[in-house]
This record gives sequence, C-alpha cells and structure tokens, in this order.
Amino acid sequence: MTLHSLSPDILGALEGAVGRDGLTADTAGMAKYLGDWAGDCRGSALAVLRPGSVADVQALMRLCSELGLGVIPQGGNTGLVSGAIDSKGAGLVVVSLERLNAIRRIDTENFTLQADAGCVLQTIKDASEAQDCLFPLALGAQGSCQIGGNAASNAGGVNVLRYGMARDLILGLEVVLADGELWNGFSGLRKNNSGYDLKQLFVGSEGTLGIITGVEVKLFPKPARIETAYLGLASFEAAVALFNRARRDCSDLISAFEIIGSECIDLAQLIDPGVTAPVSAPVQALVELSSSAAIDLNGMLAGFLADAMEDGLVADAVLATSVAQAKAFWAIREGLVEGQAKRGYHVRTDLSVRISDIPALIERARRFVAHEHSGWISLAYGHAGDGNIHFNVLPPADLGAGEARARGAEITAGLYDIAVNLGGSISAEHGIGRSRSREFWAELSPTHRRMVTALKTALDPKGLMNPGCLLPLTETVP
Repeated sequence: MTLHSLSPDILGALEGAVGRDGLTADTAGMAKYLGDWAGDCRGSALAVLRPGSVADVQALMRLCSELGLGVIPQGGNTGLVSGAIDSKGAGLVVVSLERLNAIRRIDTENFTLQADAGCVLQTIKDASEAQDCLFPLALGAQGSCQIGGNAASNAGGVNVLRYGMARDLILGLEVVLADGELWNGFSGLRKNNSGYDLKQLFVGSEGTLGIITGVEVKLFPKPARIETAYLGLASFEAAVALFNRARRDCSDLISAFEIIGSECIDLAQLIDPGVTAPVSAPVQALVELSSSAAIDLNGMLAGFLADAMEDGLVADAVLATSVAQAKAFWAIREGLVEGQAKRGYHVRTDLSVRISDIPALIERARRFVAHEHSGWISLAYGHAGDGNIHFNVLPPADLGAGEARARGAEITAGLYDIAVNLGGSISAEHGIGRSRSREFWAELSPTHRRMVTALKTALDPKGLMNPGCLLPLTETVP
C-alpha cells in the first residue's frame, strides 16, 4: 500500500536515527530534492533524510527495514532518468548523502583516494590535482554530482575513451545494505582475484541493492601536457574514419574525441551569445591529447591533422594555443547541453552503438524524425570514441507542452528501436532510472530477468531499495 504521510511517531523515530538537522518533512524544505536537473520531472517524498555519518545510514536503514519503508538514495540529483526521484508517488523517503562529504584519504604513493559518497566530484578532482594527481572522471555536472552517485550510476563522460567508465576507476566501495548491515569492500588492491567482485554488483545498480557510503578510486599522474584541437569535417563518416586513424597514430594519448553536429551550436549560444565555433562545417570535433611524459604532443597532433587534411578527412582545424582557448572550445560542448535545458522540454537520448555504426545511427535517426515528425529539430553529438551518441530532438517552439510530451514519447520509442536494431543500447551512460525501466525490462531475455530478480531478492528481500528504479514496480521483489 502506498503511504501518503508519516505518523508523528515514525517521524520521531527517523529523527532519532539521523538527528534533528537530518530530517526535513515540510514541502518547502524538501523541494530541491524532488526535481531533476533538466526540469522535466517533479516527484514526491514522505520525508528527506540527511544522515551525517555512516552509522546514521545504518540506523536509518535498520529502522526503514523494520517499518517496511521504501528508500530512494540520492546523490547530487543531477541524473537524467528520474533514478533519484519518486515520480510515481510510491510513498518513499529520500536519503540524501550530501552531509557525508569528506575526502577520507589520498595515497599518492599508491595513487588511490577514499572519499565519502557525498563528496562532490569536482572536490575530488581538485584535491587530486593539489597532490599532482589526476582523477579523470569528467562530466558536465561535476561541480554538483557526487562520487557515490557516479558509482551507483556508473557515470561516463568525456574521458571514457582513455580511462573507462566509473566502474573502471573504482577499486572499492563501502555499502550499507537494506537491513542496515555494513559491507566494507576497501582494500586498495589493483589486483584481487579472490572470488566474486562484489563491488561491481553495486556499480550501476542505481541504489536498488544498497546505499553506497564510501568510494575508493584510482588516481593517475597529473598530465604535464594537454593539446586540444577543434576540427571541421564533412560528415560523421569522416569523423569515425578520423577517429580510427587517430587511435593508430596517436595511440593511448587520446583522452577525448567528441563530435558535434553543426545544428547544436545555436544551443550553446543560448548560454553564452558570444560563443562562436572556430570552424564552419557540418560536423565538428573536439580532440584532446594528454601526457605526463616529455612527449611532443603539439607536434604529434599538428602532424596528424596535417596528414588528415591532405587526405581529405579534415576540412579545417584550429589548435588551441593557450589554456583559455582550449576552455573556450570545451565551452561549446558544455554549453549546448545547458542550452537544451534552457530551451525547455525536449527528447533526450543516450544511445550506444558500435563505433562503426555511429554514422548509420545518426542518418537513420535524422531520417525518422524528418519523415515522421516534421518540424522537430534533430541534434546529434556525443562521445565518438566510445560509440555514445546523444541524439536529442527539439519540439517546434509553438507546440503545446502536452502535445510535445506525447509526441516526444513516440519519438523516443522510435529512436530506441533504431539503436536496438543496430545492436546497440538505449543507455550508454545515464542509466535506466524510472524513465527507461519499462523499455529496459522489455528487452531482457527470460534468463537475464531471472538473474536480475535473483540478485535483487537476495540483497533487498523486502524490495525497499529505490523501488520502481531500474526494475518496474511490478517486477521488483514478489
């Protein structure tokens, strides 16, 4: 049965678990925890709980287990799939990790860092840099997203090409289970082949198996040199061909290879009217090389691009001559995402295909939108180096909100079909959350469903951990 309120006795017990400063149950106080970053979704909660220690989280989960009270773990609330918002009115409490925000330890000898789950990603990056190290996870929300949420959603970003997803950067986790028991999976070991790798059960689980309270990550030497170029290309086919050549000619020194359809530039200008693309071409690309060693990266990148231009793969290129110019290049990539949010509702996807299928994905998606949804504006951009394309679609400016969302659902379904028919995925890095749970579940084989359900039942037998996220409510624990 869905609860609509909590009794004074239960509220008092919850306050006893997290302290007076850790409980908010009034509408105004809860507001910032109940909406997503893009403004697409509003949710509800019976209360917002803000534990101040791992012990508080344990006490809270023991109490919720006794009460049969469902819990939504929440990090920085920067997700895009309603994974941390009760958009279905299921009668849940939100557990925000924002007060667990300390960096516990930086070990420069072993290149590791331990932090509370609520530590903001940018704080971790800055602390690492202060020790002449690099934590390479990089995404647009890094100023507000939290490392526990990054782990729970297996965050991606612009450096996946070189360093991998969040799961590739995590050495260990600390997790409070659904019954309040604490599992400490820290070891600092790079190699540990002792049975099941339990931390990987929680990476990408989106809070459905437990609450991550601590994260141990790999650090890397801070790059001594970074070279950035902004390119103009004739097509996405040319972009993929250029990337393939770059992997061979520049090897693992490539840290990012982003592609942007020229139609996206107007969106960046909604955030900063002064933004100007340094090249004019149908497809644009941002390429970054980095190295901690004494390597002539500038010469390598300049020579590579000269050869590519001679062979007709690159139409125009500008190499950044300063850190400020490189930041200006990246401001285009970051601004186009913020510009879409500023414009209002739009279809947002996070598709993944094999790198060689990127041109086919974009061509089929553009054709589908043009033929079936005239007047809607297609946008294509993303991480070419790992096959992750964000194919988004803007509604006509004069279309009513209700009709736009109804048509948007049809467009989303069509785009998912295109990706799946290419052997791809509907979620490359954003996760499943609540907004994609039905589509996710429908695509699973019976065997896959049985395995997922078995894991969920074993670790969360009462179905209290983020119900409705990842698994549809009707498919959680019997």
